[in-house]
Amino acid sequence: MILAALSLSHIQRERLVQVLIAAAVFGILLGVVQLTSGGFGFYLWNATQEGTVKGFFGNRNHLASFLLVALPFAFISGAATLRRHDQKTSALWLGALFAGLIVVALAAIRSRAGITLFAPVMVFSLLAAWMAAGRGRPAPGLLVLVGSVGAALTAVAILALPPILARFDTENQLAGRSDHWPLVAEAAQTYLPLGSGIGSFDAVYRSVEPLAQLDSTYFNQAHNDYLETWLETGWLGVGVILAFFVWYFRRSWTAWKAPPSRATDLQRAASIGIGVVILHSVGDYPLRTVAMTVVFALCCGLLELARRADPARGPN
Repeated sequence: MILAALSLSHIQRERLVQVLIAAAVFGILLGVVQLTSGGFGFYLWNATQEGTVKGFFGNRNHLASFLLVALPFAFISGAATLRRHDQKTSALWLGALFAGLIVVALAAIRSRAGITLFAPVMVFSLLAAWMAAGRGRPAPGLLVLVGSVGAALTAVAILALPPILARFDTENQLAGRSDHWPLVAEAAQTYLPLGSGIGSFDAVYRSVEPLAQLDSTYFNQAHNDYLETWLETGWLGVGVILAFFVWYFRRSWTAWKAPPSRATDLQRAASIGIGVVILHSVGDYPLRTVAMTVVFALCCGLLELARRADPARGPN
């Protein structure tokens, strides 16, 4: 996917983004069926909980991350029509509809990670949309995007706020994932400098897990990909992560300071999408889901294009 994003034409890259947005919409529609099926299933994976919204995924958190990655692309695609004075405003209205749909979907999914990340993703998506629209005084069309989000948030606050807040009630949750992290960190230090080996987390954690923590649940991932990478790959893995962060911030800085164009619009959206995965990886493992890995690779390929000179960025 990275090679495709780097080698395809700009029109083809836009089509890949359109496929991403379409997949997000179909995931939401499947989630609606799952929520209203009355226990008849419609889940693609056996290890899942009936009555929850998971779309094509087996985990609600991954569906939430997928939708948040798609959100800035929809915003920017709609806002860019204002800069180009495009008479066809369908992209703008579809972007507004998609934004409102995402808000309602996150309320139905009730992913704590998705709800927590929604605010920063929305702020940066609106900023990127403003830049895509030409960085001038907010046009009425841009206010449509804001209004759709506001209307959806109002509806959610009226109809579904108590169940959402209940998801953050730690008294009703099992032992927090972070409770296991000190034990993982302690185990990681014993395998330095090269780590215990990629894919060895489950076996290593079982060997050090205290008997007092044993119950009917299992902890086969650290729910913190940085910590798990440190355990399995040692300082080499930490070095790779740091190198990635350096690349990410340099390319993002280049993309955000560049003038608006069809290429830089996608690059700014890609930087937000990568940020979603980076933050979500602190408390989960989104990149261990193949679909999210492919989407992440698409975002990385798009952002890497920010290194190119302005004439190669593509048309406005």
